[in-house]
Amino acid sequence: MQYEVKKLDKYNFIEEGEGEPLILLHGLFGALSNFEHLIEYFRKSHRVVVPMLPMFELDLLHTTVNGFAKYIFKFIERKGYGNYHLLGNSLGGHIALVHILKHPEKVKTLILTGSSGLYESGMGDSYPRRGDHDYIKKKTELTFYDPATATPELVDEVFQICNNRLQLVRILALAKSAIRNNLGEELSQIKQPTLLIWGNQDTVTPPFVAHEFNKLIPNSELHFIDKCGHAPMMEQPAEFNKILEAFLLKIKSDAATLA
Repeated sequence: MQYEVKKLDKYNFIEEGEGEPLILLHGLFGALSNFEHLIEYFRKSHRVVVPMLPMFELDLLHTTVNGFAKYIFKFIERKGYGNYHLLGNSLGGHIALVHILKHPEKVKTLILTGSSGLYESGMGDSYPRRGDHDYIKKKTELTFYDPATATPELVDEVFQICNNRLQLVRILALAKSAIRNNLGEELSQIKQPTLLIWGNQDTVTPPFVAHEFNKLIPNSELHFIDKCGHAPMMEQPAEFNKILEAFLLKIKSDAATLA
């Protein structure tokens, strides 16, 4: 499915549908294709927004989790979104966490899937190797329960990023920033209803990480999806959308009861 990429000042983004904003934040090697099933499903009931994170455009000083959190805050302010649902995968979840901790006033709910912020082993025991396509293929396959989910197109996309020296420097800077930026002591401050959707076979942010998030975020609920790795919305989209829809309908029902 092709979507129109809109531009406002320095921001590039997708905006589909009408209703309460559902803002989606992708991960370190993420792209619009990560959210294709989610966009198509929820555009019928929500204004689905995907800001394109400028992974390789910011200067190195701001190529950090906090730097991207500031970028997202300014984008949301510029667009005037309020009462929005904020969803992040992997590094996108980490950015969402920093955002909600600093600017909780307009966030209605938080949804995390395979989020960093407590622990992640994205680089494993080695860094990406430039020019080694087989290595990149194996690392990309480890993101998923089913290696076939790492299509040749996806592997080539990651390979192109890692084969560019300047882009690789930024990838490593972001990965190190994520490891340093541990939010364990701050998560109890999050008051919004929070949904955690995790793959049972996630090796990047393993299931124990999900349990820790569930323990530390007061108003949170945790759902696991079997035969699923680090990107549930890609690998098991039907189950992911079912869990998310039930959560959003419950929030809507609870709000109507209180009104």
